[in-house]
Parts: sequence; structure tokens; C-alpha cells
Amino acid sequence: MSTSLLYQAFGVKGYKYMATRYLCGDVVFEIFRPQEDLRCSACGSIRVIHRGGIARLIQGVPIGKKRVWLSLEVPRMECDECDVVRQIQLGFAEPKARHTKAFARYALELSRHMTIQDVADHLGVDWDTIKGIQKTYLERRFKKPRLRGLKHLAIDEISIGHGQRYLTVVLDLESGAVVFVGQGKGTEALEPFWRRLRASRARIRAVAMDMSAAYIRAVRDHLPKAAIVFDHFHIIKLCNEKLSNLRRTLYHEATALQKKVLKGARWLLLKNPDNLTRKRNEKKRLKAALKLNEPLALAYYLKEDLRQLWSQPGKRQAGVFLTDWCRRTKASGIPILVKFASLLTVHRRGILAWYDYRISTGPLEGTNNKIKTMQRMAYGYRDMEFFKLKIYALHETRYELVG
Repeated sequence: MSTSLLYQAFGVKGYKYMATRYLCGDVVFEIFRPQEDLRCSACGSIRVIHRGGIARLIQGVPIGKKRVWLSLEVPRMECDECDVVRQIQLGFAEPKARHTKAFARYALELSRHMTIQDVADHLGVDWDTIKGIQKTYLERRFKKPRLRGLKHLAIDEISIGHGQRYLTVVLDLESGAVVFVGQGKGTEALEPFWRRLRASRARIRAVAMDMSAAYIRAVRDHLPKAAIVFDHFHIIKLCNEKLSNLRRTLYHEATALQKKVLKGARWLLLKNPDNLTRKRNEKKRLKAALKLNEPLALAYYLKEDLRQLWSQPGKRQAGVFLTDWCRRTKASGIPILVKFASLLTVHRRGILAWYDYRISTGPLEGTNNKIKTMQRMAYGYRDMEFFKLKIYALHETRYELVG
């Protein structure tokens, strides 16, 4: 084997080929570093004295399905300049690694198309080896995402398992990349992010979020000049929850015949009218449920009318519409809806801010779904730091194979 082939095929530079051995189906190449090429790894001095060496076996890129090993002696050198005895550094492998850099790059390339276990089986190594390669690569690229150019953010939490376990996720709405993952939820989870954001001197213009009091307080304290935009998806979702609670209350007060009609009406009430299908007589069933109870019908039509808030010609017209909607809702006398209207009145500024910055947490909701899919495909993550790194890289990962 030529020295050129060692470099081109296996990324080994500065070594010469000695012999080839075959061991239990594996291919072992014996290589060595010429004495005249030895240099101090720290200062680069040629004034070194050979002080023995340590035999090592390092895995290289496979040939077909056969594993390849590089057998060599790593010299120990005494440097006259540094007055220190140390091993020389291997240019083709990381310190203490049992594989070459070319092997790691090959494993990462396979990881774009295969799961960790599939890559490990293909290369004849254990799962932890491939996971370690991925983690090292992810740490170098994503451990500290750049925050300087951030302008529009979205903040939300995601449940990652039983026992009230949460992660707080911050998304850059322009690039679609996750820029922070905090342990837990609430203001404490965001503290490390605020410190890094201050150091980056980023100028945040707007933040999309739900109407969480903790997030509102945190953004107002740390980003007083940024506009808070309440996501319309969460507002409609909250309205749907109020509608479900009302239906549940009416169901318990209804007669046996009324209960039969109301029993299957929950999803019909929450569904967008445009999505109701004729095949299951959904429109007819919804009409029967609304006809049965006047408060339920009134609440349903108010909920559907609220959707028009985000399709007004401008911010001023939207403000007039919101004022009128809250007035009509309070006039209905339905306690659940009256409280909801009061909540919208309190957060009026953040709701109408959508007309200044048309952003929402929609992209973050999609990212949260990908996180859940990734966690489900991997059957959970024991290494939380590795899990966070995978989340940071999610925008560059193929969705169907992120496990």
C-alpha cells in the first residue's frame, strides 16, 4: 500500500505502510512514523529524543463490510525546548479516541440517513461509540447558538415525559432554529438565556408567546423595548377550552334525551366549520346540539366570530372589533365567557400587536411536534445534554429519521 493511499482513503498523513494482517475477518494495516519526521507536539521543535512508545489499535473507515484497523506505535518524545516528555499527537485521530477522524466523518454522514443503532450495526461498533461521535460534533456546532442577530422570538414550554417534566424552548422565527433549551418551565428556566442575550447585545423587536403570566413578566423585565405578541392559536385554543367547560356543565344539568345529543358534540364544537364532513353528518349533529341549548349556541357563534379578529383590514379596525366582541360576550351573561372576555381586555395590547409584528408561535408548535417525535423514536433520552443538542440541530435534521 502506498503512503498516498493511506492519506486519500483513511486520512492518515505522515505515516508509512509496513504490512497487512487479517484478524478474525478484520483488516489490520501496520503503519509507522519515520524517525526523521518526529516533532514536538507543543512547540514543533525538531530537537527531540525518542523515549519509547505505546502500541495502539485505531479503527478506520471500513472496506466494504470488513472493519479496518490501524496498528501503530505512538512515540513518546523528550523535547529539549520544552524539557517535557510527552506523546506525539496523532493528526488523524482525536486524543484518546479509538477511531480516526475519517471514521467519525463517515459515521456522521451515515447518521443523516440511518438511526444510531443502524449506524452502529453497520460499522461493527457499539451504540455509545456512535452516540459519542454525534455528541462531540453537536457540541462543536450547536452548544452555544449565535444570538447577536436575533430580532423575532417565540417562547413556549413542552412536556417531555411523566412527572411534570418540561423544557422551555426559544425559537428564532427568522431562521427556524432553536436558540435556547431550558430545564423546567417559567422564569427560572429562562435565566441562562437572558444572561447570554445581554452579552450578545441582540436587539429583539418582538416576542410571540401565550398569555402565561410568568413569560409576560420575564419578557417585560429583560426586554422592556420588545413588543409582546400573543399567539392567536393559543387564544382560540383557550376559547375552545372555555367552550368545552360550558358544554360539560350543561351536560350535567341536561335531561336524558339532551345528554344523548350533547354527548358527542364536544369535538364538533371545537372543530373549524370548514372541516365538518357530510359523511358523518357532522353539520346536522352540530346543528341539533346548538338548537338544544341556547347558551351553548351563543358561545359557539361567539367563538367562531372571534376568528375574524385576525382578518381585519388594520390594527384600528381590529381594536374596534375586539371591543365590540368583548362587549357582546359580557352581555351574554355566561360566566365562563365573561371571564374570558375580561382576560382578553387585560391583554388587549399584546393581542393587537400582531398587526405590528405578524408573528406567532406556530413554527415553534411545529418544532415541539418534531421534538416529541424524536423523543418517541428514540424511546426517550437518558442523557439530557445530548437531547438538548439534538433539539438545537433539529432544523438541519431529516424529520423522519431524527431518532
